[in-house]
Amino acid sequence: MKAVREMGQAELAAYVQSHLREKGIDVILSGGAAVALYTSGRYVSRDLDFVNRYFARRPAITQAMEDIGFKESERHFEHPDSAYIVEFPPGPLAVGDQPITEIEEVPFETGTLRLISPTDCVKDRLAWYYHSGDRQCLLQAVLVSKAHTIDLADVRRWSVAEGKLPEYEAFLEEIRDKR
Repeated sequence: MKAVREMGQAELAAYVQSHLREKGIDVILSGGAAVALYTSGRYVSRDLDFVNRYFARRPAITQAMEDIGFKESERHFEHPDSAYIVEFPPGPLAVGDQPITEIEEVPFETGTLRLISPTDCVKDRLAWYYHSGDRQCLLQAVLVSKAHTIDLADVRRWSVAEGKLPEYEAFLEEIRDKR
């Protein structure tokens, strides 16, 4: 097994997640780290956002993280040998009001990484754009869309349910402009 200081972001995510799973804590990677993975590093994120699927108690997460050398600092965890921080945003695992059910699995030497699908990653980034006006998240959604086949009909249905059809159209324009 690699030392933590030698692990890339995805390897570290797989390591942390596999350890938590051994402790009965089910988390799924989302956010910027998923974007980084799906864009082969074209987008850089310095954190790992793991959504706590079944609402494991914070003390259990803290103990499990301490077992592998992480220390809690405010709302995130840090390891002395890693530049990445680990956060546990509250569940449920969803984009807007839509639960996420499709989970991807990617094997690494350090464990199996479970993360949201590319289509759900796009919706996750678009949610920030739709509801917070975050253009950087729009561009992240475009990057993932360029790197993977995305179910645009699903993204459109979700966007309509979010009341954001004009913003979805802006996303489509960005995809067309960037191709």
